[in-house]
Amino acid sequence: MTDSQLIREIKDGNVQLYDELMRRYERKILAFIYHMLKSAHMDSMAEDLCNETFYKAYRSLSSFREIEATFSTWLYTIARNTVLSELRKNNHVKVSLDQGGFEPHADADSMPEVSILRNEKVSMVRDAINNLPEKQRSALIMREYDQMDYQEIANILGQTVSSVKSLLFRARASVKLQLEPYFLDPVFEEYEGMKR
Repeated sequence: MTDSQLIREIKDGNVQLYDELMRRYERKILAFIYHMLKSAHMDSMAEDLCNETFYKAYRSLSSFREIEATFSTWLYTIARNTVLSELRKNNHVKVSLDQGGFEPHADADSMPEVSILRNEKVSMVRDAINNLPEKQRSALIMREYDQMDYQEIANILGQTVSSVKSLLFRARASVKLQLEPYFLDPVFEEYEGMKR
């Protein structure tokens, strides 16, 4: 069944099908919420906000109109608004990726130094993304981590496609600028030059 068919069935009273709809999106929505949250108790808060997102979506399903957006876009919008509301309640202005779950895994036969350097790079990239303004950060997360297209991101953020492209351009430029000092280290260039 497609999302549209499921939604029609749920609206017609077959509410147990909502579990199927949740199963399709739960992992993606939870990952998206993890990326947006910054909290000492992030794991439990992310799960709670994911549940709240699905609860809000269920309660508002009768008002969902497919003409205006796809179900996934509508759901991501609810998730984003739920997280931003929670962050405002807790006076958190910045959103963090620190607990994002995107930890690199080194091959068993790789050297420990490679793994350490890779972890440091991942940490620097996360810090650079965390320093972005909220809309740039959200757009970048949706595009790079959730692989959303420009139109979906535009719908979720309430922007035009060209505005999303501009946000992404500025976000990437800012991340690159923040990371340049770390990745253009002359020591590494000398080491690379020693290879024959």
